[in-house]
Amino acid sequence: MRIAVCPGSFDPVTKGHLDIIERASRLFDKVIVLVSFNPSKRTTAAFTIEERMKLIMRVTEGMENVLVDCNSGLLADYLEQTGACAIVKGLRAVSDFEYEFQMALANKKLYPKAETVFLTTSTENMYLSSSVVKEIASLGGDISGFVPPEILDDIKERLFLKDHK
Repeated sequence: MRIAVCPGSFDPVTKGHLDIIERASRLFDKVIVLVSFNPSKRTTAAFTIEERMKLIMRVTEGMENVLVDCNSGLLADYLEQTGACAIVKGLRAVSDFEYEFQMALANKKLYPKAETVFLTTSTENMYLSSSVVKEIASLGGDISGFVPPEILDDIKERLFLKDHK
């Protein structure tokens, strides 16, 4: 069985994330969406890890080969524990590639049995990130085109300024 791990902070999950997850689910027998703790984003997190997991579970409910998990340790250790053969990452721009390439090399050194697979983001999601969603929502903007409809109200409830509700 070919298992892939799709790691990220997913704070919150966007249509761009969901696109990568759906495409990965067609390439691998099993895809684990891994909500990772990112110490550099600790103070800006809008949702807890548990909340992010629940949101992802809701939007991937119909994908039978997709599981959701969390991890606060090294990705390489998680890959070994699960027997995963691949890390799936979405790339929006050259700047993403520079960072993700370094991470791919580090993960390869730590766990040589897994390959990093880069999927280019669909054109309509090239600009999209969780940070963009948080910023637009915090200013009362319409985020319906950026996040899956199943979780739009949850995200609005958490992120919209009270003056903009």
